[in-house]
Amino acid sequence: MLGSAWSFFVTLSFSSLTRRIVFLNLAGLCALLFGVMYLSQFRAGLIDARVQSLLVQSEIIAGAIAASATVESDAVTIDPDRLLELQAGESYGPSEDSLSGIEFPINPERVAPVLRRLVSPTKTRARIYDRDGVLILDSRNLYGRGDVLRFDLPSPTAVEPGLMERGYIAIRRWLGRGDLPPYRELGPENGKGYGEVRQALAGLHASEVRVNDRGEVIVSVAVPVQRFRAVRGALMLSTQGADIDDMVEAERLAIVKVFLVAAGVMVLLSILLAGTIAGPVRRLADAAERVRRRIKTRVEIPDFTGRRDEIGELSGALRDMTNALYSRIEAIESFAADVSHELKNPLTSLRSAVETLPMAKTEANRARLLEVIQHDVKRLNRLITDISDASRLDAELQRQEVAVVDLGRLLDALVSTANEVNAGKAKVTLTFEGGQPSQFKMPGHDSRLGQVVSNLIDNARSFSPEGGTVRVTCRKLKSDIEILVDDDGPGIQPDAMEKVFERFYTDRPHQGFGQNSGLGLSISKQIVEAHGGSIRAENRIAAAKPGDKPDAEPRILGARFVVRLPGK
Repeated sequence: MLGSAWSFFVTLSFSSLTRRIVFLNLAGLCALLFGVMYLSQFRAGLIDARVQSLLVQSEIIAGAIAASATVESDAVTIDPDRLLELQAGESYGPSEDSLSGIEFPINPERVAPVLRRLVSPTKTRARIYDRDGVLILDSRNLYGRGDVLRFDLPSPTAVEPGLMERGYIAIRRWLGRGDLPPYRELGPENGKGYGEVRQALAGLHASEVRVNDRGEVIVSVAVPVQRFRAVRGALMLSTQGADIDDMVEAERLAIVKVFLVAAGVMVLLSILLAGTIAGPVRRLADAAERVRRRIKTRVEIPDFTGRRDEIGELSGALRDMTNALYSRIEAIESFAADVSHELKNPLTSLRSAVETLPMAKTEANRARLLEVIQHDVKRLNRLITDISDASRLDAELQRQEVAVVDLGRLLDALVSTANEVNAGKAKVTLTFEGGQPSQFKMPGHDSRLGQVVSNLIDNARSFSPEGGTVRVTCRKLKSDIEILVDDDGPGIQPDAMEKVFERFYTDRPHQGFGQNSGLGLSISKQIVEAHGGSIRAENRIAAAKPGDKPDAEPRILGARFVVRLPGK
């Protein structure tokens, strides 16, 4: 069971149609995935939330630092009345002159333990700057107990990232859309190089979002450290490393997991869909290939006509085409057999006459043999001409463009020509019923339709007695047109109503053998059916007279051929 399922999967996986279906479905899903990852608002919302969180934390830490700071009473004088007069956003501190020679009021030794306890759980970096933007304290330079690291650590040697890491950084920057300013580490004397620190020393709260050289988002906020509304320094809090990017990547990883599950389901459904398309198409293609190679006498095209889709329509069309092909092949084989049989008779007669001619003793015998030879040669010529006409009929009908045929004008010309060429035979008349002659029009091939009517007229005149009449009637029946050709001959035997349309069939007791090829009516039927019409033969029966016996044989007035063609 598993083996057959795997074989089915492998077979489908190498199908071009299956690959296209799977690829197109996955391409749409991948486009959706990249769009979600590129345009997701989660990252922006996370950054905003982080900014607000850092602002709250920084205010708490700045308040604690301000509370732990000491002020030299001999150096700084605080006027409470002056503090009450300050407006929102204004700060009050000692003048530059009063600060000369006085120690800065924030004591790193006292602030460091407080800073360590408050910053360590948040996994953020805290930096304290004095009013000149000089770094006083950095949480990175604290021991475990909060002691300040007094000496400078040697800067680590920069390691050049590898190829995979550079690619990862490039993807991260691309997903970050590269619209953030770069983050640079500034020296301890250049704190005012950070815009947020500069605004905090002015008594304002500020924040900034940057990206470092590894493509990691750095969020930093700065608040003033003030006591009695006097700005004594600035506190800058910033995120460490890629904590925001880690959360964003975790979210993206969840999206990728959902994508993988959806992709798996889509691939499975695509394969099942392709199985309902590629499998039947492959079976139809294999059957068509077998038909081409004729591996069997007759190959059946798989029947999917029960499906109400294009595959079912394709199966039905291929089955109809194959049946028509086999019918054409069978007709050609039958035609070849009939031609071979019909040609053998005059050839045999001709051969016998030629072999007998040297042995003829008298002029009369030689003259009779020459007459037989001449008769057989004419018969062969007539057969070959009719066979050639019949064999190229289909090709001509396919090549010729369909045009509007004016049956009224065509029939009038055919009847006039028949009366002029063979004046000694039965007269031909023409009648139109259901409309004027100019109203009888249809799409088709005028030369071939004229051949049909000429064959029927010649056939009717050959059976009509001298002085008889052949009546051609053209009438309109709703959307169809009928052409009737009546004669005054002996009629058609009941068992020959269908045989008269067979190739090489002829029943003319009043004519000598070999005077007719028997292909005229067969060719006429072929032409009519190619135009989407039908042809049939019947006898004209005389109406019963008063006094006739009920079981009396009906009196036949002649034969009638009815051609029905689709109108315009």
